[in-house]
Amino acid sequence: MVHYDIIVVGGGLNSLVTASILGKSGKKVLVLEAKDQVGGMAVTAEFAPKYKCNMLNDTVKWIDPRVMKQLDLVSQGLELVSPDVVRIALDQSGQHILFHQDPNQTAKSIANHSDKDAKAWQAFATYIDNLSQFLEKLYELTPPKLPDLGLKEVLSLRSMLKPIKKHGTRGLVDFMRVVPMMMPELMDEWFESELLRGAVSTAGINHITLGPFSAATGYNLLHQHVHANGVFHHAQFVKGGTENLANALLRSAVANGVEVRRNAVVHSINVANAVCSGITLNDEGIIEAKQVISGLDPHNTFINLVGPSELNPTFYTQLRNIKYRGSVARIHFALNGLPEIKGVKEDQMNTVFSISPSIEYLERAADDAKYGRIAEKPYIEFTFPSVSNSDFAPKRKHVLSATLQYAPYHLRGQHWSDDLKEQLRNNVIKTLENYIPKISSMIEYTSVLSPKDLEDKFGLTEGNLNHGEMTLDQFFFMRPTISSAQYKSPIENLYLCGPGTHPGGGLHGANGYNAAYQIIK
Repeated sequence: MVHYDIIVVGGGLNSLVTASILGKSGKKVLVLEAKDQVGGMAVTAEFAPKYKCNMLNDTVKWIDPRVMKQLDLVSQGLELVSPDVVRIALDQSGQHILFHQDPNQTAKSIANHSDKDAKAWQAFATYIDNLSQFLEKLYELTPPKLPDLGLKEVLSLRSMLKPIKKHGTRGLVDFMRVVPMMMPELMDEWFESELLRGAVSTAGINHITLGPFSAATGYNLLHQHVHANGVFHHAQFVKGGTENLANALLRSAVANGVEVRRNAVVHSINVANAVCSGITLNDEGIIEAKQVISGLDPHNTFINLVGPSELNPTFYTQLRNIKYRGSVARIHFALNGLPEIKGVKEDQMNTVFSISPSIEYLERAADDAKYGRIAEKPYIEFTFPSVSNSDFAPKRKHVLSATLQYAPYHLRGQHWSDDLKEQLRNNVIKTLENYIPKISSMIEYTSVLSPKDLEDKFGLTEGNLNHGEMTLDQFFFMRPTISSAQYKSPIENLYLCGPGTHPGGGLHGANGYNAAYQIIK
């Protein structure tokens, strides 16, 4: 029997980051992926004959610079592309707001709606960039163990002083003010244009169930702008599709001696007397290891694979209290051509579009989810991935991939069904037609992924893309629980490295990096 130092359960991005770093440190590492393709939420696949899409994520907000450097992902073939126009907030009259990499260009676009807002834009972009730097340092840390906070743990937090030195105590005060804010409070301090207020507020609700009127959406807005270098709505596309981020990480792992097995379904994580000894596969029996690291979410890791009988009651209660509440759906359209959008040039189609005309519009969509129904007028963010990747569609044809909120996992009085998915599709098309009048006649095929589909096909509990809601009560030393926030679980030799850990969701790899170095210690 082959013995391993480390078994990593799941082949998502963070799992590959952790495995690669541990392999590089000399450990004998085995990664087990249940599907035939690694990458987790960075998967590219065919959804209709000759049509491909990025299944869950079209863009990468940020990648931890430590991961880029340590694993030398550029040399592993990763190529990130950031267009000049990073986002277009659509306006029905064609007076769209274009968010450029250059804030001065963004301000010119905003001036079509408000001179006052245009003059404030540069200061706002700088303000958000400064505040996000506090999170950048926080995200490099392993959360301290509370309440046992000793001198060693206090000293480990000293890197948090760097932003204070740079921005002063006023910067810290501003950071503490913005994090618990709701979007209308923040927008009231800066902007008057309804379209701009709505477009900016989308960063606060990205991939969460809360609406913009909810407290602490300020935190989520800052989370989206870590390492954004002052570019608001910063977005990067992976050349060739999001799967190439996973492929670069896979090549790095293999180069560092990691063994990767696909189609390897883990039946259980083996625990006895609060000690983990390995895993059991569905068809190959037991594989032993000194340590096991799970890149799955906490519910799948502990409730499904370890089992409640092996968990102490306090930890089991903490796990059941984790909020997931997925409310994001994905829809992919195969189109017979590239649509025309009034006021958008053809060379600007390689960007992210959003339908978010006001904060109130976003809140009404969130209200629908709050009462257990799909949004009649959803917030939609969409891209045309085939513009940059010609192999995503047949010649002269295209793909429109949309992320929409809100479509709750938990429905009132009904369950997810084909009929409900058809209703969701129709709501999206009806909303898109306000901006792209001919879109319905261009659709050849549609693929709808509800939160239930995300759970069933990607192992995301309740369809949550963050492995747990991005809220302040599930932040830092409380993510995923207060007794497992240091990437080590209460079970000896069992660790976590997925987005359910600090610093949360996204295709950035910071969780995996932090977990690896916690284990190496």
